[in-house]
Amino acid sequence: MTIKKRITTFIIVDSLIVMTAIFLSYVTLEAYLPKYELPMLLTSSIALLLSHHVFAYSYKLYNKAWRYASVGELVVIVKVVTFSILATLLVQLIAFQNIYIRALLLTWMLHVLLIGGTRFSRRIIDSRNTTRVKAFKRTLIVGAGAAGTMVARQLLSNGDHDLKPVAFVDDDNAKIKLDILGVQVLGDTSKISTIVKEYAIDNIVIAIPSLSNKEMKHIIDECVKTTAKTHIIPKLEDLVSGKVSVSAMREVQVEDLLGRDPIELDMKMISENLAGKTVLVTGAGGSIGSEICRQVCRFKPRKIVLVGHGENSIYGIDMELRNQYQQDIEIVPVIGDIQDRKRMHKIINQHQPNIVYHAAAHKHVPLMEVNPREAVKNNIFGTKNVAEAAQTNNVDTFVMISTDKAVNPTNIMGATKRFAEMVIQQLSQQGKTKFVAVRFGNVLGSRGSVIPLFKKQIAAGGPVTVTHPEMTRYFMTIPEASKLVIQAGALARGGEIFVLDMGEPVKIVDLAKNLIKLSGYTIEEIGIHYTGMRPGEKMYEELLNENEVHPKQIFPKIHMGRAVMLESRLLTHLTDNLLSMSPTEMHDTLIKVANNKYELRQDHQ
Repeated sequence: MTIKKRITTFIIVDSLIVMTAIFLSYVTLEAYLPKYELPMLLTSSIALLLSHHVFAYSYKLYNKAWRYASVGELVVIVKVVTFSILATLLVQLIAFQNIYIRALLLTWMLHVLLIGGTRFSRRIIDSRNTTRVKAFKRTLIVGAGAAGTMVARQLLSNGDHDLKPVAFVDDDNAKIKLDILGVQVLGDTSKISTIVKEYAIDNIVIAIPSLSNKEMKHIIDECVKTTAKTHIIPKLEDLVSGKVSVSAMREVQVEDLLGRDPIELDMKMISENLAGKTVLVTGAGGSIGSEICRQVCRFKPRKIVLVGHGENSIYGIDMELRNQYQQDIEIVPVIGDIQDRKRMHKIINQHQPNIVYHAAAHKHVPLMEVNPREAVKNNIFGTKNVAEAAQTNNVDTFVMISTDKAVNPTNIMGATKRFAEMVIQQLSQQGKTKFVAVRFGNVLGSRGSVIPLFKKQIAAGGPVTVTHPEMTRYFMTIPEASKLVIQAGALARGGEIFVLDMGEPVKIVDLAKNLIKLSGYTIEEIGIHYTGMRPGEKMYEELLNENEVHPKQIFPKIHMGRAVMLESRLLTHLTDNLLSMSPTEMHDTLIKVANNKYELRQDHQ
C-alpha cells in the first residue's frame, strides 16, 4: 500500500471510530444527561472529528509503523484523543454554555480503545503469522536493562529475525522475577548454564554495553560452558552513535575472552610525536601495518606514506584512509620492495619522514623453515635497507616491529628477527636517528594467525587442527598491539627493545575449544585433531630471556628489555657472508647468533 492510500485508509477508519464513539456515549448516557439536544450532538461530533484529524496530523499518528508499535505509540494515541476531547469541550462551552462531562469521558474511553485496538491488532496479527511460519531459536538475553529491553523488543517485533527471547538474566537482584515484555528475568549470570539446559536455549545475546572487559570475560566464560551460540551487542561508545539494533549484534570473538582492561595511551606525548609530522609505514597493507596507519591518522600527521609490496593491500588501506582523512592528511601510496635498497633510499629521501614504522616482514614460521634464504633477504637485509635509508636521511625515529619468537629462537623466522634487532641496535650508536624495536606475541586475527584457520575449519564442519595439547602462546588484538607500538615510538630514546605486556599465555587448544562452543557446537560435533609440532615451533614462547629481563615497566603495559648487542666486526662479517651460505649453514649460524652462541673462527678474523 502506498503512503497516500495508507493515510486515506486511516482517515476513513478514524472518522468512523470518532463518530461511533461519540454517538455511543450520548446514546448510552441519554437518560443521565440534563437535556438531550441534537444541535449539541452534531456540533460536538464535527468538533471532535476535525480536532482528531488536526492532532493526528500534528503527532504523525498516520505515519507510524504499527507492526512495531510499543508504549511510545500508545502515548501518542492518548495525547491525540485527550487533546481532541479538550477541544470539543471548549467548543461546547463556547457554543452552548454547557458541557456534558460524563458523555465526553465515556467518549474519551471508547475513542482510545477503538483507535488503539485497530492499531495494535496489526502487530498482534503479524506476530501470530510470523510464529506460524518460522521456527524460532530460543534466546536468552543477558542484561535486563535498557539495552536488553531494546533488544528484546526488536526481536519480538521483527518478523524477519529468527531469534525469540524466552528469558533474561541479570545480576541486579531487584530485577529477578520481573516480567519484561512478557519475558521473565530468571536469575543472575551465574545461572546461565543452568537456564540454557532447563529452557532449551539455542542462542545467547549479551546486551550490557557498559561492561568492563573483565566483567565481559566473566559472562563469556559462563556462556562457554553451554552449547548455545553466543552474540554480543556493540560497546557503549558504538551505541552512542546510534548502532543499537538487532542487525548490529555480532558473534562473540576469542578476543573477548582475553578480558584485558582498555589500553590507556599518553595522548599528549603521542600527539607531540605525530601531529603535523610525516610518517612512513612499511608493510602498510598488512594486518599490523594497516592498523598502525589507522591509529597514526587519529593524531593528524601532515603526511603518511604507505609503503608495501602488494598492490591490492596498499590500494585497500589507501582507499580506507582517503575516505576518512583525505581533507586533513596527505596520503601517499607507494609500491616498493624493502629488499630493493635503491628504491628504499629513494622513497625515504623523497618524502623525508620524521618517523618510520617498519612492519614489513616474513612471519610464517613453518614456511620460513623451508625458505630460509627468503627470510634472510626480507627480514634482515630488507630491515637493513630501510634502517640505513632512515639513518642517511636523518629520520628522527625508526620503530621496528619484532616478535617474541626472537627470544631464544629455534626457528629461522625468529632468528632473522633477532638479527634484525641487532642491526638496528648497532645503527643506533652511529647517528642521530633513534632506532628501537618492539616485541609482542601472536596477534589475534592477523594474517597467518590461528584464529581465522580455526573459524574456517569450524564452518566446514571440522575437525579443528591443533599441533599439541600443551602448546601455549601469548595473544594480543591488532588494535592493542598497534597502539602500544605507537606509544613505544613516542618513548624511544634510541637502542631500546620494548616488550609489550601480553598478559597470561593461553593454550592453543583452549582457544580452539572456546571458538567451537561460542559457535554453537560441542567439541564432539566438530572434533579436535592433534597434528604434531611443525618444524621450528616451540612449545612455549618467551618475551624476554633471562639476560634481557628489566623488571620495571617504563609505561603501563610496556617493559624495556636489555638485549645483548652484537659485536660490530661480527655483524659486518655475517651480513657480508650470510647469503653465500648453504640453507643448513645459514639456519645453524643464525640460531647460534640469536642465542649468543656464535663465535668468529680464527680464519675469519
